[in-house]
Amino acid sequence: MLALSRKIGETIVINNDIEVTILEIKGDQVKVGIAAPKSVPIYRKELYLQIQESNKEAANSLPTNADLSGLFD
Repeated sequence: MLALSRKIGETIVINNDIEVTILEIKGDQVKVGIAAPKSVPIYRKELYLQIQESNKEAANSLPTNADLSGLFD
């Protein structure tokens, strides 16, 4: 992990097309702005983990070949 110090208004660039800017600092919270191409999904980590878990549950609930065997008889 790369750790950087930034002040309000300062930006870092990732992979030539993603910019992360420090917008505001209030107490123990930092407001961050992210500019990225629309093709790059950006999620808060807790939401990303929920999506991953939902995808795993959905994949595990797919019907098996045995469940589908009588559909086309």
